[in-house]
Amino acid sequence: MTRPIATVLGGNGFIGRQVVERLVARGYTVRVASREPKKLGKLRRLGGGDKVVPAYASVTDATTLRSVFQGAKVGVNLVSILTESRDATFHAINAQGAGRAARSARNEGVERYVHVSAIGADHNSPSEYGRTKAEGEGHVRAAFPDAAIIRPSVVFGPEDRFLNMFAMMARFSPVMPVFCENTRFQPVYVGDVAEAIVRSLEREGNAPHLIEAGGPKVMTMLEIMRYVAQEVGGKHLLLPVPLPLAKLEARLFECLPGKLLTRDQLAMLQLDNVVSGKTETLENLKIEPTPLYRIAPLYLKKKWRFFRA
Repeated sequence: MTRPIATVLGGNGFIGRQVVERLVARGYTVRVASREPKKLGKLRRLGGGDKVVPAYASVTDATTLRSVFQGAKVGVNLVSILTESRDATFHAINAQGAGRAARSARNEGVERYVHVSAIGADHNSPSEYGRTKAEGEGHVRAAFPDAAIIRPSVVFGPEDRFLNMFAMMARFSPVMPVFCENTRFQPVYVGDVAEAIVRSLEREGNAPHLIEAGGPKVMTMLEIMRYVAQEVGGKHLLLPVPLPLAKLEARLFECLPGKLLTRDQLAMLQLDNVVSGKTETLENLKIEPTPLYRIAPLYLKKKWRFFRA
């Protein structure tokens, strides 16, 4: 029996790898589209090499998108950027790229489609990231009206760049600066987000869905950083940074390699990142959100306490 094809754009990323694993388990041959398909060795070993097929595609190139969606039954777009570079702008990737991917999927006959956006997508957002994510959602809806759009809060898991970044700060410094200490977040487990994506592909009917994915607990930035510091161990001084000083630091950091903090990110950090109560949530997909304390200690202690020793 021929396995149906699922195309996942950005399937080699933090969330994407979990999505690919679940789709393989559900009986799909997964076409993992990336600008660097040669780096998909671990994914190809999921359930046998013939069930995960690497392919080259870029959301800026319609020709490559048509190729990877050809013959696919379902499609997922996880491609997004948090900071701009000379070769990749928010508008090109988060907005135009999102629309181009959805149009290609629709034109190639894809039946079900999921676009992963973010809580904070808003045409009136103070950050260009938030505005272009909202623009991207609009392009997706225009091209694929019955697509499911999923907006996660900050996502945690063993390979995240959120809790691990704070853990690294705690490892190297007894003083941890805290930006926007009162901003609220709803950390959501990467496995729950991946499961939400796959279940959205499996839902019956063609009604459009907008799902905000948050964890079971709302935490301020200060509470999150205090939690990480406790898990890593040692004594730390958490030092809230006044907004005027944070803006000066962001202006400096965005010029350095790695862009630890940009002015656009700082604008987003000033906004609460929690579910609004106006959309569907994980509970509508019969997913019970996983608590932070159940997962985070398993990798924070293993990685960062060992490193301290």
